Amino acid sequence: MESKYNLKKDFRFYVQNQGELVKKYDGRVLLIHNQEVVGDFASTREAIEEGDKRFGPGKFLVQKCEPGPENYTATFHSPVYKPVAQ
Repeated sequence: MESKYNLKKDFRFYVQNQGELVKKYDGRVLLIHNQEVVGDFASTREAIEEGDKRFGPGKFLVQKCEPGPENYTATFHSPVYKPVAQ
């Protein structure tokens, strides 16, 4: 039986090791599988293609390696509805 892939563990691995990874791979796109960097690439497309080939779709993490929490977080803004007083 095939084991279930755990994306959260790989993402946690990246966040916990980001400082060291940036020293080694700054600006590269990492292919991470089972808490291990298994490749670094110039583009996201290359990393995804290699991950699909080696592990199958949805069984790896692709992460651009750059410093700071803004590297792995996103903020989305939406309009706020304010009712008009009647």
